Amino acid sequence: MATTGQALRDPAHRVSPRARAMWVTTAAVEGVVALVVLLGAVLAWDAVPAWTLALLLVAEVVWIAVVPQWRYRTHRWEVTDTAVYTQTGWWARERRIAPMSRIQTVDHAEGPVERLFGLASVTITTASAAGALAVPGLDREVARRLVDDLVRQADAVEGDAT
Repeated sequence: MATTGQALRDPAHRVSPRARAMWVTTAAVEGVVALVVLLGAVLAWDAVPAWTLALLLVAEVVWIAVVPQWRYRTHRWEVTDTAVYTQTGWWARERRIAPMSRIQTVDHAEGPVERLFGLASVTITTASAAGALAVPGLDREVARRLVDDLVRQADAVEGDAT
């Protein structure tokens, strides 16, 4: 197999910096729920040793401090004239490239937490067994422009995306 000498590079664009705050908030809320449930178990049944609360609290603080920063550094995206390129994952990194000719649908979503931070997610469904490409944590206006651009570019490509 011949190579062109080019290495696979990171996509050009990062997600919105506000995505870090969204991920911190989400992790904090999930951590509080876990602590309340565990505290309830300790108080109601004495089924869980009290020291596990401290351990969970330390784990949650580390999670909140590290994971959103790590995700922000790795989540990237790029659109060229011929393809959409995404990189996701904070533990296991996944890089996906979808040719414009394979795009079937482009979805824009704003969940309640995303709306709170002025963010949105874009999902690009392709004719691939690997599933859709996701670009979470985009600025709302960037996401809208991305959807418009992808629809326009995919429509300009001849073929039926199969």
